[in-house]
Amino acid sequence: MTYIVVENCIKCKYMDCVEVCPVDCFYEGENMLVIHPDECIDCGVCEPECPAEAIKPDTEPGLESWLKLNTEYATKWPNITVKRDPPADAKANDGKPGKLALFSPNPGQGD
Repeated sequence: MTYIVVENCIKCKYMDCVEVCPVDCFYEGENMLVIHPDECIDCGVCEPECPAEAIKPDTEPGLESWLKLNTEYATKWPNITVKRDPPADAKANDGKPGKLALFSPNPGQGD
């Protein structure tokens, strides 16, 4: 099992999770974070820290495409270990449906 970041992180990108991760397995894209599944130690401390509830165990059904996205972009985006402020419109985007269409493949700034 590993933890993965799912759709609701898009355009919310709260970074509470990166501060608590003991193995620094978060990677930053322009408008979301991902977890490197091979680096995640399955401790689960990040899941309750996410205000958007966008971190899930990969054992939940229907998350295969999100596991694939996390795996792919964790090798392309920079590592992030320091919490920064979320986007100004994060609260407005939290819980909105259809956010996958807003996904950006561009990297974030990282540490």
